[in-house]
Amino acid sequence: MQKSDREWKEPVTELPEGLQADESARQYHYIDRAREIVRAKSAELGRPLLYCVHTFGCQMNARDSEKLCGILQSMGYQETEHEEEADFVVYNTCTVRENANNKVYGRLGYLNGFKKKNPHMLIALCGCMMQEEKVVEKIRRSYPFVDLVFGTHNIFKFAELTVQAMESGKMVVDIWEGTDQIVEQLPNKRKFRFKSGVNIMFGCNNFCSYCIVPYVRGRERSRRPEEIIREIREFVADGVVEVMLLGQNVNSYGKNLEHPVTFAQLLEEIEKIDGLERIRFMTSHPKDLSDELIAVMAESKKICKHLHLPLQSGSSRLLKIMNRHYDREQYLALVEKIRAAIPDIALTTDIIVGFPGETEADFEETMDVVRRVRYDSAFTFIYSRRTGTPAAAMEGQVPEDVVKRRFDRLLKEVQTIAAEKAEALTGQVQEVPVESVNHQDPHLVTGRLSNNSVVHLPGDESLIGKIIPVRLEECRGFYYYGKMEAGQ
Repeated sequence: MQKSDREWKEPVTELPEGLQADESARQYHYIDRAREIVRAKSAELGRPLLYCVHTFGCQMNARDSEKLCGILQSMGYQETEHEEEADFVVYNTCTVRENANNKVYGRLGYLNGFKKKNPHMLIALCGCMMQEEKVVEKIRRSYPFVDLVFGTHNIFKFAELTVQAMESGKMVVDIWEGTDQIVEQLPNKRKFRFKSGVNIMFGCNNFCSYCIVPYVRGRERSRRPEEIIREIREFVADGVVEVMLLGQNVNSYGKNLEHPVTFAQLLEEIEKIDGLERIRFMTSHPKDLSDELIAVMAESKKICKHLHLPLQSGSSRLLKIMNRHYDREQYLALVEKIRAAIPDIALTTDIIVGFPGETEADFEETMDVVRRVRYDSAFTFIYSRRTGTPAAAMEGQVPEDVVKRRFDRLLKEVQTIAAEKAEALTGQVQEVPVESVNHQDPHLVTGRLSNNSVVHLPGDESLIGKIIPVRLEECRGFYYYGKMEAGQ
């Protein structure tokens, strides 16, 4: 791609006196300025301006995208699902695996054609991928038609950076290496009216040897509990009945607060919120899962009977190289303790196959843990060599054909066990919050059990957001067909 003469600029701050100290007020000032620009352009074109936000990656990214959408709507844009008709396209990127980066580059080439036909189109790139210096340099060099580049630490500045891109006509790049700043009370647009993700902390201190997240998300920083409670109360007043508490490692929540609070203590306060029916959270690191948390989960009437507890490997030798801070025996003892306190809990996990140096004996230890724990489901991954992590430089990269055979064996075992466990619930009546009309059959609606299993049942959109008793009539391995109990 030929390099353009278009310049790029670092952001500058030009604010009326009095707005310097209050970051939320700063950003609402820029939202107002952007709204004026959008209104003028909309009048010129004789139609509303449209935006499209495409999210790559995890639920943390999905929650960030809700904030981006809220700010865009406050600016006066209207949402579309079609990038080709949008006046503002935002890619909220993931960089856990390098092929995620390649997907973004491919889509940017696709967007360039639309921007040539629609020169006022704005293109913004944000998220974890943008925290990599080599990525930003490539964007500047090879994709000069991009208008705005920012990272994970300054998403709250989206309105300010957008105004600078609009007014300068140059690429605006604003990447922070880290921050301890958390800005509250900015607009957000929830994807679901009856449930929402809630960030309780940002960043990660664990530095697992295969993982890029601490390098792009920064160190752990927790939100104040009173701000979390306030946000959830506002959501509940607006119709939310279920929240998902989000953090890279929720079990270490509160350690860096001026007045430390444990995750278990936070959960106890959230449980007291009237009108909130269900509490979920992810992700839990086994090394930080406390007896206090297990006790709170066992006694709770609102915390869902589901725990995502990443294993990664069943080999103590590999777990040490992975820098996971627990071994096989400690993990199994933790599972035993959880199941003793909460017998009906559903356990799910993450497992990596083909980590550098993995032997057949290491893999068999993983298979043994899978058989002993009997997970309700598992996310299984073939190791992806991630530049910038210690594991990428390790010797003993496992041959691709060996990894594939091991992966297939693991997947078969996981699926067999999960199907057996799911079958055990057939015939029971369970509470199901209805989430959506089924995408394949409009005569069905879809929801999730407390253990996170999917249920399809006859119904229409009037049921969305309601929690109803459903008899699980048929198990299809990873999901159920059910029927609403008579009298409902």
